Amino acid sequence: MAVRVHLDELLHQRRMTLTELSDAVGITLANLSILKTGKAKAIRFSTLEALCEALQCQPGDLLTFHEGEDQ
Repeated sequence: MAVRVHLDELLHQRRMTLTELSDAVGITLANLSILKTGKAKAIRFSTLEALCEALQCQPGDLLTFHEGEDQ
């Protein structure tokens, strides 16, 4: 997949666990895990907004596009 999710890196930088993020944004651990591993097929804007607010980041910090890459 050409879109990469950098949730792991952001969590590490902020010294936050996936469980803490789950509690902060109201998203299940299972859904965050799918997002973190890059297996998500889509993300709602409301979810993206909640993640950005909790992680104090911009969408471009969380998601990047790498042209020509496939998984």
